[in-house]
Amino acid sequence: MAAVASTTAGQQGPAAAGRVVVGIDDSPAGLAALRWAIGFARSRGSQLVAVRAWALGLPRHGGLRRYSSRTPVVIAFHGAGPEHAAMRLTKRALREAAPDALRDVDLMIETPEGNPGPVLTQIASGSDDVLVVGTTPGPSLRRAVHGSVSAYCTAHAHCPVTVVTPQPGR
Repeated sequence: MAAVASTTAGQQGPAAAGRVVVGIDDSPAGLAALRWAIGFARSRGSQLVAVRAWALGLPRHGGLRRYSSRTPVVIAFHGAGPEHAAMRLTKRALREAAPDALRDVDLMIETPEGNPGPVLTQIASGSDDVLVVGTTPGPSLRRAVHGSVSAYCTAHAHCPVTVVTPQPGR
């Protein structure tokens, strides 16, 4: 079982009709959040919106950013390579988290470009939505350099946010 912490951004609780928006990541924390979100969406009869945001220069998102002393130079992708990679990662995470559990859940997959925190809080903007993200407790170099998506979401979301940590050994 995953450890779950919920925060509510100025609201008493979600109504049964809202969506469950989950940030997709194939890390243990991301898969724990996805499993929790699937079960929660099923229990309330909500649509599950699986979101894998991508942006140039972010870890595992591809692309390359280089900065000179005066202006940033961004080497960008041509075509839809990053979006296709985000879709493949999302489908792989869904198969791993719940290979047979999605038959009775209304699923929508979104792979928008942008930093994950702002993208997730923008998509989970309905007052009846619930945003679900995973986190790994403790310090990490990646979090120090790029920031914490779960911290951003709990600080900026306009809907309830559930933060899920993975069970040790899973």
